[in-house]
Amino acid sequence: MTSGLWETVLSGVWVTVQLLVFSALLGGVVAFVVGIARTHRRRSVRFLASCYTEVFRGTSALVMIFWVYFVLPPAFGWQLVPMWAGTLALGLTYGAYGTEIVRGALNAVEPAQREGGIALGFTPWQRLRLILLPQAVPEMVPSFCNLLIELLKGTALVSVMGMGDLAFSGNLVRLALQQSAEIYSYILVIYFVIAFLLTRLMRGLEKRLKAGVA
Repeated sequence: MTSGLWETVLSGVWVTVQLLVFSALLGGVVAFVVGIARTHRRRSVRFLASCYTEVFRGTSALVMIFWVYFVLPPAFGWQLVPMWAGTLALGLTYGAYGTEIVRGALNAVEPAQREGGIALGFTPWQRLRLILLPQAVPEMVPSFCNLLIELLKGTALVSVMGMGDLAFSGNLVRLALQQSAEIYSYILVIYFVIAFLLTRLMRGLEKRLKAGVA
């Protein structure tokens, strides 16, 4: 490929990385807020959190992108740029999957730990912050690593908006060169490299968190 076509691919990589970071941040916030809400003592809070999880987990991320980018703007009289539309759709969708990771890890903490916090007179927030989360978060990391990899692959869906991510840029180069096998092989390798780096990063984070708990 010429230098100009490589620049197109690299710009697509940068867009994909930005989208991944923004979506992961939004999804992480959603996962913790809604996941903690799913363990709340009030049934109404648990019900609302469960409704969110079931709706976004049970719908297609691709269709959600269509809704956020094509359907909602005419209804409300505004238009989101593709980056923020993709971030919103992917963050809310994959955040719904993350809520189950958070809920499961919190519920896996030994009941004696909760009872000890109650015996010490801790408030629910103090029990969550000082006892439950420090033990639950290290157990969440492997599952969140898998979810992050799925989110990376899901970023390719934003190409339906004409957003210049890695998948969209790779397709432009393929059309220019008429070399499908070579171009898509490059794209697969780039996705693999990004996923591999994310995996190593998350494993390092898991070791540090477990060492801190120990």
